[in-house]
Amino acid sequence: MSSRGGGESPNTALAAAITAAGRDLTTHGAEIDLLSQTLQRKVLQAFRAARVSEADLGAGTGYGYGDRGRDAVDRVFAAAMDAGAALVRSQVVSGTHALAVALFGILRPGDKILSATGAPYDTLRPVIGPGPMSLHEMGVSYVQVDPWAQGGVRIDLASLEEALRRETPRAVLIQRSRGYTLRRSLSQPDLAPLIALVKRVSPESIVVVDNCYAEFVEPLEPTAYGADLLCGSLIKNPGGGIAPTGGYVAGREDLVERAAHRLYAPGLGPAVGPGLVPARLLLQGLFLAPGAVASALKGAVYASSLFAALGFGVDPLPSDRRGDIIQAIALGRRDLVEVFCRAIQGHSPVDSEARPEFAPMPGYDHDVIMAAGTFVQGASLELSADAPDRPPHWVFLQGGLGVGYAMAAAEAAAAAVLAAKGS
Repeated sequence: MSSRGGGESPNTALAAAITAAGRDLTTHGAEIDLLSQTLQRKVLQAFRAARVSEADLGAGTGYGYGDRGRDAVDRVFAAAMDAGAALVRSQVVSGTHALAVALFGILRPGDKILSATGAPYDTLRPVIGPGPMSLHEMGVSYVQVDPWAQGGVRIDLASLEEALRRETPRAVLIQRSRGYTLRRSLSQPDLAPLIALVKRVSPESIVVVDNCYAEFVEPLEPTAYGADLLCGSLIKNPGGGIAPTGGYVAGREDLVERAAHRLYAPGLGPAVGPGLVPARLLLQGLFLAPGAVASALKGAVYASSLFAALGFGVDPLPSDRRGDIIQAIALGRRDLVEVFCRAIQGHSPVDSEARPEFAPMPGYDHDVIMAAGTFVQGASLELSADAPDRPPHWVFLQGGLGVGYAMAAAEAAAAAVLAAKGS
């Protein structure tokens, strides 16, 4: 698709696109604000129910026995995530780590895990295996179903049901976010019937949801309608841009306890693990998360509208229901992906002079480019862009703690892409 209809200059086309994006942000931003207000009340109630006090806001040391701040964080997160219990620890370093802790906690030799949403995100594949220290090496088998019909527009539940009856898995993995694929991210209308199907056809299966990038994008988390475990990272949505590290496993109390035994040691479980990060940072981040996620969603709507008006493919569209904070943009060329990411980096508050390059990354089997001029290293809720070095050369944009910041960065990226495309 052309980015310049009718022979317009790049500056004229960009100015028109900015105007169109502003209109879309006004239209769809009001709905995002209403969602944020609903979620802020929900999170506030979680704090009130947990009776958080000033004495809970400190940091723990040593073994962590009786760490009241850590325990307060667990209680508040459980309520905010519609879960019976939560394990929230600074010792969990990423969403992949949280998923590994959960999966190794619930699976045993001879068990089977079924991925119900196709191939999982790149960094989870070494956890599944084959490979050293993987589930496969432990004797856990893996199957996946690619249930997408109509070009990834909807889930074919019939094919998933057939797989469930044939495989009888111990655990069913659902990835809400798209990862580096071009299928849709999953929202409640997708997830609720999928989870209900698993519970009806294979009621003993444990539903584990990779919730990264999706917390507080909708009024309810998947545990509210049947998921058994949620896993995620605190330097994404639920950390609110304040948590300096950490991850969580939330859901059924018995399963969360198994994850804790895996993270630490059998017999110790959730009783240990000092809150080395002051609980204040984690709790304040969680309290601010609904507003921070709303800013990220508004930034995504703006970027979607901006690049769509310039003739680039985008997903989701500005008006689409969103399952996460990620905005995918089809640039079509490797060099344009580089230009885009460098513009995002150049309009970041930290390391703005850095020049992102495609390079090997741990956990990926291909080179990746990542732009993230963040206060917390790799914190994708702040504002980041990344892409794999492979066709069809889409870039993935997410985050933005301030709407104005996200808008300015998106406009800079658009201007840079137009200039490079024209040259």
